[in-house]
Parts: sequence; C-alpha cells; structure tokens
Amino acid sequence: MKLVPRYTQIAENFAIEDFPASVASPQLLLWNESLAKEFNINVAADLRASTFSGNEKQAIPAVALGYSGHQFGHFSPRLGDGRAHLLGAINDDKNQLWDIQLKGSGATPYSRGGDGRCALGPAIREYVMSEAMHALGIKTTRCLAVVGSGETVYRNPPQAGAIVTRLATSHIRVGSFQYLATQGDVEGLKNLADLAIERHYSEITGTGSQRYLAFLGAVIKNQVKLVVSWMRVGFIHGVMNTDNTLVSGETIDYGPCAMMNSFDFDTVFSSIDKQGRYAFGNQPNMANWNCARLAESLIPLIHDDDEQAVSLMTPHINSFAELFNIEFTAMWAQKLGLAKADIDDSDLIGELLKLLKDHQLDYTNTFDALTESLKYKATVPDVLAQWAIKWHHRTDENSYQTMRQANPRAIPRNHIIEKIITEYNEFGSSDVLNRFTKVINNPYLASEELLEFQVVPESDNGYRTFCGT
Repeated sequence: MKLVPRYTQIAENFAIEDFPASVASPQLLLWNESLAKEFNINVAADLRASTFSGNEKQAIPAVALGYSGHQFGHFSPRLGDGRAHLLGAINDDKNQLWDIQLKGSGATPYSRGGDGRCALGPAIREYVMSEAMHALGIKTTRCLAVVGSGETVYRNPPQAGAIVTRLATSHIRVGSFQYLATQGDVEGLKNLADLAIERHYSEITGTGSQRYLAFLGAVIKNQVKLVVSWMRVGFIHGVMNTDNTLVSGETIDYGPCAMMNSFDFDTVFSSIDKQGRYAFGNQPNMANWNCARLAESLIPLIHDDDEQAVSLMTPHINSFAELFNIEFTAMWAQKLGLAKADIDDSDLIGELLKLLKDHQLDYTNTFDALTESLKYKATVPDVLAQWAIKWHHRTDENSYQTMRQANPRAIPRNHIIEKIITEYNEFGSSDVLNRFTKVINNPYLASEELLEFQVVPESDNGYRTFCGT
C-alpha cells in the first residue's frame, strides 16, 4: 500500500502530524475485498487487523485535519479530526488519488478531552450504509474495513470499540474553508481552493476571482445533485453541519443517518436534531445554507471589498433554488417514468405525495410496485388506484426501464441495520449482513433473498439514531 502525503502544504496547523493510538487486540470484522482490489491494497491477510487498527506505523506520518463547523446553526471555530487519522492518499485503478483515513483511532490535538475512539455499532453502521449508498448510485465515501479494538469504549452504556477505514476523494469540507477564513489565512484559503479545484473540478481553468466564483458554482451544483439523490431513495443524513459537507459532493459521516419508510417530508430520526433542522424535506434548504457559508469563507479570494465580493457571489447562491427545482422535477419524472414534460406533472406528483403521506405508504415499496405494475401487473395499493389511472396515461414503452433505474427494490432499512449491529455486538459477525449484502450490492434487481429485506415494520415513529461519538 503506497501512501503519499496530503494537505501538509495548505497552511500551518491545518494538517497536524499525529499518530494513531495502538489497541490491545485488533480483530478484522469486515473487509471490502472488491474495494481493496480497486485500490491495489495488497496488505497480507494476517496484517490487515494490525494495519487498519493503527498498530502498524506507516512510512509517512499520519495527520489530523483542522476544520470549523456550523453545528445545528451554531458556529464552532475549532473542531477538526477529534478521533480520526489521515494516513495519506492512495491511487485507484484509474490513477486518481483517494484519502485513506482511520476513524476511531485515538485522541488527536482536536479531541477536546475526548478519547478519540469509536464504538462498534457506529462503525458497522458506517460500513454498511456507505457501501449500500454506493450500490444505490449515490456519491459517497467508501469503507474498506472495520477492525474490533478488543477494548471497551466508555459510553452510556460501555460498548466494544472499533476502527473504521474510510476512503474519500478528499476530506475537504465546507468547514475546512471556514477554519482558514476564521484565522484570516488568505494564502491558506487559496491553497485549499486550488487543491479542491485540481482534485474535483479540473475543468475550471480561469484565474483570479472568476476561478473561485466558478468553484463556488460547481460546488453548489454538486450539492444539489447529492441532496436530490438522497431524496430519490429516502435517505436522511441527520447531521448536515458544515463540517459534514464535502465540497466534492460526496456523502460523509453516517452517524445519525436513517432511511425513510412511510413517506413524510417531516421525517426525522436523529436524537440530537430536536427541531427537525435536518428533516428529510428540509435537506435542500440546509444544503443551500451550507453553500452560503462556503461563499462567506471565500470572500477574500473574490474581492478586496467585502460588499463587492458578496455582490459577485450572490447570483451563484441564488441559483441554488432554480437548480434544485430542475433536478428535483427531473428526479420525480424518472421515478414515475413520465413521458415528456407536461404542465400538469406537478399536480400529478403532488397528488401522489399527499396520498403517500395520508395513508402512510412505504416510500420504497410503493415506487417498486408502481414500477412493476407497468410490466408484470404488480398490485398497486388500493388508495392509489384512481391516481394510477391518470398516471398510466403519462407513461410509454420506455417508462419501465426509466423507473427501474430510479427506484430501488431494497434499501438499508433502519431495522435491518439495527439487526446487523446487534449480531455484531453479540457474536462478532452477522448472518443478516451476509444475506443482505447479496441484495444491496444490486438493489435494483430481483433476487432470491429480496423479499426478506422488503418487509416493513409496523411503525418506526419511536426510532432514534445517535451520532456515535
């Protein structure tokens, strides 16, 4: 595994050299063989546990990255990697660099008194959810491994500890820019923006303020696409703080995330989201808000006069709503297989969503049934019968394929994730995960194991997720 350093030249104290803390008895619990092959990670099987627990010292120093963050609207100027160590970057099979990071690998200079460890449950959740999201076709960080530490982490209650190995095209967050802007480090901001452009938006070739305005516009477009893709499958991130928003447009940090069963824009499961700030239907607003915070941080790169800079950036920020409406409308047209645009489409979609909410219909299974009804006469819920007559008039011979590509048959439902976590806590492995993996690796296709994972609990109103720190 050949590593190269990342972020060390951005600014002083942006990437602080630090080393993972060794653990007592590392045990490999999950290993992503296909991802390992993609990145030519040829660590011997008997060394994987020690390597990806942080017990093996690497050729280059690991670092902890600094960043700020608006957490539920409240600004924290110094957050940073409080329980993660970036080992460096590795090349994939397309010769693109990806960050490789250990999460739960011990205290860092940013830990603020914490132990820097991760419990087993959140580690399993991150692995299963991120790989499921990848299979669903949604941009995301990836997980290579979960290693049990053989130690207890003292939470309430005490739990087994674990370390996650995470890969990302970069760990450049909106909060990374906030961190440097708060310090007044204009040179660091420029270095970070140039690195982000080089890594994610190489099509931007302009110079001066136009370069960074184009960067802001590109990030906004990617955030729109990401949130729309979340809403297509019913994903609720749960903690859309600026420190959990990557400028690459990838999903990161799966702590209190959940999936929506019964359709409702107000659905929220995160135990720390008391006001529903990051509820399912509010995610577009919060992505827009986060992009505005990025724009604030970029002001020194746009113009020496703050008012002039804001004037130049405002059209980009204001474009979010229009871009979102375009992508959102296109997403619903795909989910319903609508043939060509029609002025009545919004009414048709709105009527369906009201029926879904009023009758507490399952989001995933309903769209799966609608899809299959076009080809195999699958049963559509009775309450949708009259609506479906109007909808059928808006479909054509291409609708089934369009819908099949947009509507998954299976998702990582909350009760499935909880069963997997419970089995790992009890047995150190999971038969449910073995079966689920066969389904979720191809979530748009029928399979023998599918039916088990389409079953919906009677209610998930009391379900709560936790951040896992």
